[in-house]
Amino acid sequence: MSRYLVRRILLAIPILLGVSLIVFLMLHTAGGDPAELKLGLHADPVSVARLRHEMGLDRPLAVQYVDFLSHAIRGDLGRSYRSNAPVTDEIAARFPATIELAIAAMLLAIVIGIGFGAVAAVRRHSFFDYSSTVGALLGVSIPTFWLGLILIIVFGLWLRWLPISGRVNPRLGADPSMPFLVVGSALHGDWPIAKDAALHLILPAITLAGWPAAIIARMTRASLIEALGRDYVRTARGKGLAERAVLVGHVARNALIPVLTVIGLEFGTLLGGAVVTETVFAWPGIGQLTITAINARDYQVVQGIVLLLATIFIGLNLLVDLLYAVLDPRIRYE
Repeated sequence: MSRYLVRRILLAIPILLGVSLIVFLMLHTAGGDPAELKLGLHADPVSVARLRHEMGLDRPLAVQYVDFLSHAIRGDLGRSYRSNAPVTDEIAARFPATIELAIAAMLLAIVIGIGFGAVAAVRRHSFFDYSSTVGALLGVSIPTFWLGLILIIVFGLWLRWLPISGRVNPRLGADPSMPFLVVGSALHGDWPIAKDAALHLILPAITLAGWPAAIIARMTRASLIEALGRDYVRTARGKGLAERAVLVGHVARNALIPVLTVIGLEFGTLLGGAVVTETVFAWPGIGQLTITAINARDYQVVQGIVLLLATIFIGLNLLVDLLYAVLDPRIRYE
């Protein structure tokens, strides 16, 4: 196991280097000048040239990349061109909101996906099975921004049941960058803030959960149907075991391995793919920060966010691989 871990960690190094190089080249060749955007379109060329020199943008791209990489290895992602604040501080202030949204959406997707997928597999070719198939197709087909806008119109504007933007009502005096605002406020006894934060979380979590819920439902159904046709299931039924015991004790554990893979990959995708959802709902996470940084040509912030998300994605894949051995003792890593 230890050799496997070391090998996977060593393989992650060239992947992160490749990701950092690709993002660096894409940002620096996409057009736009951070110095001009910061000073304004009517700034004189001398001031722009001076600011470019202070930012280090007048150096060759190879020198800029090596400088960025040498600092990133030490945990220094540079300073934001827009705010001059350390990139790590900018990300740290926004990342808790994204994690809370991604976890809420993933939990919702797991409950819906596994629940509907399991019932569809057990009641194969029934009306519920066909209905869940149609629902899954809609889930992967409807654009995230469109679903978010529809939820805002229906539940925010027409019915006025739920708030449509932000993480918490600013009048309550809560810190919007607080990690796990709902749970943290509840633990501190701030129930008005916890309730308001939970209400703000509902619509963006549903929007973000649409795609992964559909994928998990289809994978759960397919895995359970395959497992139900195995010989050990027929043997268990032949021994007189109750159907519930067969499903829970024999089928579910074997069928969960591919589902676990999908869940791990989709959670990593949620962290990086929350850009649209956070923009639609004005959610103060790294998705919204990414859009702001791209518009301002804030290269340092974008590079830092992409590196962070790539590292998390690689870590989640490794964690999923290790969990395989927990679900199936036959799996061993040499």
